[in-house]
Amino acid sequence: MTDPNAIQPSELDQLPDRDPEETAEWQASLDAVTEAAGPHRAAYLMRRTLERAEGAGIALPKLLETDYVNSIPTAAEPAVPGDEAMEQRITAWNRWNAAAMVTRGSKYGVGGHIATFASAAWLYETGFNHFFKGKEADGSGDQLYIQGHASPGIYARAFLDGRLNEEQLDNFRRESGGNGLPSYPHPRRLPWLWEFPTVSMGLGPLSAIYQARFNRYLTNRGIKDTSASHVWAFLGDGEMDEPESTAALALAAREELDNLTFVINCNLQRLDGPVRANFKIVQELEAQFRGAGWNVIKTLWGTAWDELFRLDTTGALVRRLRQVPDAQIQTYQTRDAAYIRQDFFGGDPALAEMAKLLSDDKILECFHLSRGGHEARKVYAAYKAAVEHKGAPTVILAQTVKGHTLGEGFASKNANHQMKKLTVDEFKNMRDLLGLPIKDSDFVDGVVPYGHPGADSPEVRYLQERRAALGGPAPARRVHPVAPLPAPAEKAFASFDKGSGSQNVATTMAFVRLVKDLVRDKETGKRWVPIVPDEARTFGMESLFPSLGIYSPKGQTYEPVDRDQLMYYKEARNGQILNEGITEAGSMADFIAASTSYATHGETMIPFYIFYSMFGWQRTADQMWQLGDQLGRGFLVGATAGRTTLTGEGLQHADGHSPVIAATNPAALTYDPAFAYEVAAIVKEGLRRMYGEAAPGEDQNVFYYLTVYNEPLPQPAKPSVEGIDEGIVKGLYRFNTAESAGITPPANAPRIQLLGSGTAIHWALKAQTLLAEEWGVAADVWSATSWSELRRDALEADEALLRGEERMPFVRQALQGAEGPVLAVSDYMRQVPDQIAQWVEQDWSSLGADGFGLSDTREAARRHFGVDAESIVVAALAQLAKRGEVKATAVKEARAKYGL
Repeated sequence: MTDPNAIQPSELDQLPDRDPEETAEWQASLDAVTEAAGPHRAAYLMRRTLERAEGAGIALPKLLETDYVNSIPTAAEPAVPGDEAMEQRITAWNRWNAAAMVTRGSKYGVGGHIATFASAAWLYETGFNHFFKGKEADGSGDQLYIQGHASPGIYARAFLDGRLNEEQLDNFRRESGGNGLPSYPHPRRLPWLWEFPTVSMGLGPLSAIYQARFNRYLTNRGIKDTSASHVWAFLGDGEMDEPESTAALALAAREELDNLTFVINCNLQRLDGPVRANFKIVQELEAQFRGAGWNVIKTLWGTAWDELFRLDTTGALVRRLRQVPDAQIQTYQTRDAAYIRQDFFGGDPALAEMAKLLSDDKILECFHLSRGGHEARKVYAAYKAAVEHKGAPTVILAQTVKGHTLGEGFASKNANHQMKKLTVDEFKNMRDLLGLPIKDSDFVDGVVPYGHPGADSPEVRYLQERRAALGGPAPARRVHPVAPLPAPAEKAFASFDKGSGSQNVATTMAFVRLVKDLVRDKETGKRWVPIVPDEARTFGMESLFPSLGIYSPKGQTYEPVDRDQLMYYKEARNGQILNEGITEAGSMADFIAASTSYATHGETMIPFYIFYSMFGWQRTADQMWQLGDQLGRGFLVGATAGRTTLTGEGLQHADGHSPVIAATNPAALTYDPAFAYEVAAIVKEGLRRMYGEAAPGEDQNVFYYLTVYNEPLPQPAKPSVEGIDEGIVKGLYRFNTAESAGITPPANAPRIQLLGSGTAIHWALKAQTLLAEEWGVAADVWSATSWSELRRDALEADEALLRGEERMPFVRQALQGAEGPVLAVSDYMRQVPDQIAQWVEQDWSSLGADGFGLSDTREAARRHFGVDAESIVVAALAQLAKRGEVKATAVKEARAKYGL
């Protein structure tokens, strides 16, 4: 029988053997070891040989898995500086107060999570005591992505530090009174503490990678030296199932982001049960990260296991640890020594002999308590190795017990994620285990007390001294007092006011031309961060390649194929453009890092992210919420927008709904400009509002979403209409009347108001002409630059009315006195213009592109959806016929005339 593992002749042909005799000797040696000492010994020798080769720099594929043991042996662990006993007491207080906070809040039914921080306490405490740099440290300090469910432990530490008080702890998850704490890390709700919102699982790790990458971008572009900053992302092993969690691992390794460390709390449990019941999540993650090029550190077992490993002279223990599935490890946590002796040790004679040398107490200490993630010395060794490693990011896989120190009712139980409180007796047992000086009499009426050793206690002084040495409190968010950015030269915006004459220009191209002018500005040009997901040529941005350069930490190590062309593909270490490849999620993570740089680094940046509008909000709406949560500022640009403007692309590319999704985000200011001068006016206002002098009471923590189109059309000059700039910004202005358009309707002609946004205004203008010339109807055309801003203003007017303040919505003011009914039309579903219907006093109707898109010409698609000029005419006549202002037969005649 042919050996399936033998090298086949076809492989030998591709990899010639220069010395077959030497090869045969190596193979014979392996066979001899296998026969004499067994396959486990042979595998051991092969692994060690490969590790030696890797250490010597020999180019070989890396081992993707190592044994289920600590990467750093006990003998190699450095001593932990500082006072370990003091840090133990501090951690005990934080464990107690985290559990007390959630338990006390449970009487209000607001929920909370106890078990996550209980498992991860030392992962955080070791970092706070020795590694995490605060805002007063060099550069910008470190960036901490805290696991969302661990927030009670962070609040407990801030309480011990004096940054929070008992009243605030008692208002955990009760924010409406103004002195509460958000359930999870949330910069918008607690902006002095939290920098990064992380509880939408998977987005934290993705954002952490791009934050570390953006730190390097700022350094390489000469904006700010962030080389002293380190990004730490604390994650759950269950969270790693989210595709976003691992989506950018290769980027981090490719760009050698050794300023990044993932700390994955491997407590082997997710919300409902084991993460990998029949498998081993640590081994799976190790292979995944090693395969992506990361440095992997496993911190699995505590010092109690050292005796067991010393007794393992045959490797039987290590083999058994690799075999046992995670769910069984979890079971050992809850069972007695007899069960563990039988199930873990009993199946192998060598292990059975080892077990005879172990007391029941020793077995229980190892299997119930001793995990690497629960010992400061183990965690310190891992963190030190991580920050000292160069050339690649590091992931630390730290094994813990979910619910550690909370008692037998919590530890490793499948339901512990949903368990919100401890009983008084359980708290007393926890107190005794932690050695805290809390008396039984402190439990008044069955209420668990908060614990604090005193503001001037040795514990608090030690904690504060350690944080002072590391650069101040952490986590912390700080908005540095940065002067508003100066406004760019007016000519950059005014150049669009004259229109394009006979030249056809799409609004996508108008936006790109505007940005090309703005990035040349001497004051603010360098602060623009253009972000594009591998579609720059689609949007006409290739002219920016040679002038701005595409960011690459390696520069350009090759001669580009188009080097002899004017707009060649230029990569540069100080490049300004972030061209991310085909990843909307990665591009959004870039945008979030850049848009919050004003707080993270005290450096105001102006990101714009341009994308196929269909692939923005639909794919990454959760990140848009994250952007709003993190108080980001910048311009999102949905290009090739609309349901009918992409000829031939079809359903998957036809965006008829992004403004609907955007309207649900309170931080998003959504605009659908029709003309180039509108684009310029909106960007100008956005720069003022987000980066310039804010008006009293104006929220600067917003972002703009502009939809722009790829339909080249003549761009009109900006009309000389009173209040046009205000109308563009607020969402509505009258573009023309039938008379100002040069159309002379009959005397006393019926009149209708046509509201259009984006490319739809061109259909409305054609309909205006048809209505006058063929049906004797006068139509005024309005540009609705933002349906959602009109709605936002109207909602605020309604709220003011409830407070007894009289304020008319802007949409009603603008349309006041306009004759006839209103017909609104857009290239989106009717729900988009219908947002404002209830505040319009005139009779209202709308047209939109509802349903799925299709492949065809623009004209055919618009006829299909009933939004072309002829369809607008029929809809307008139908409105007027209802009012008795035109004959009912006119509607039927129009349908026949236009073939509808």
